[in-house]
Amino acid sequence: MLHEVKFLSFNERDQVYGWIYVPACRPKGIIQLIHGFGEHSRRYLHMITTFMENGYIVAADDHVGHGKTALENDKWGDWGDKGYTTMVEDEKKLHDLVVEKYPRLPYFMFGHSMGSFITRMYMARYGEDLMGATICGTTGEWPNLDENIKLLEKTVAEQGGEAADASLGGALMGWMFSRCTEGVKLGNEWICDDECVQIDHAQDPFDAFTKPTTNRAWLYFLQMMKDITGKEWAEKVPLGLPIYNIAGDQDPVGQFGTGVYQTANWLIDTGHDVTTELYTGYRHEIHNYADIKEIVEEGIIDFFDGILEDEEYEGE
Repeated sequence: MLHEVKFLSFNERDQVYGWIYVPACRPKGIIQLIHGFGEHSRRYLHMITTFMENGYIVAADDHVGHGKTALENDKWGDWGDKGYTTMVEDEKKLHDLVVEKYPRLPYFMFGHSMGSFITRMYMARYGEDLMGATICGTTGEWPNLDENIKLLEKTVAEQGGEAADASLGGALMGWMFSRCTEGVKLGNEWICDDECVQIDHAQDPFDAFTKPTTNRAWLYFLQMMKDITGKEWAEKVPLGLPIYNIAGDQDPVGQFGTGVYQTANWLIDTGHDVTTELYTGYRHEIHNYADIKEIVEEGIIDFFDGILEDEEYEGE
């Protein structure tokens, strides 16, 4: 069963479009799936189907400026003007909508890339909603973060928030191609070294990756990362929340593993239960590599299933 839902964004302008995928069985829990920058939630259909086959309801939306939400509101790459917390507040709205429809089920969250940043913000603000969380392809300290925030504040002041400076993408993310030895043709080679995945991503009509991103949205993107940096962030995450931290060791977003472990250490140093796993030789989208995507999905399911088993045991 599939529900399509929509709700007013925190930005008070856009209608956010989302979907609740319900398996034909007695569900054992709910997984809210949060997609990354420039893409949309249907790029995760393989993962969504696998989660459903293992007894989970899956909820996912397309962020403001992305996917069907951008298409229906005619606002590609534009997050509105209500601040960098817009997307996490929208995910809270989706959570509340799903829980109203399917109450009293264990609730989990999976976020990839920017979706992992949103998940980390959610954990710090609304972590009591969750029994467990998986962060995939996350980051540590983003290079030159403070300097780039100042640059973007200046750009917004001078050019306007709704303008889209074409040079910003390369200036902010160009370093991510440093290990793409095959060369840069499509501009997305850092996500995966499978050419078929690159082409599918680049030609997807629901992808915002190849569309302009507004100056203000870039600023919000970096402010989001500032919000999830350091022990100050980790201290806000509930201590009882189990966290699964996964990535490819050739993922530039995670600084080729060092940023992934940096995030793990912020959590460990503040007393949290975190399991970290790096997949050797793989770039950003470990869930889209044909040879390991089922292994990646199995690991997430095993992690969430293990939490359910522990809770059941403690309940007895």
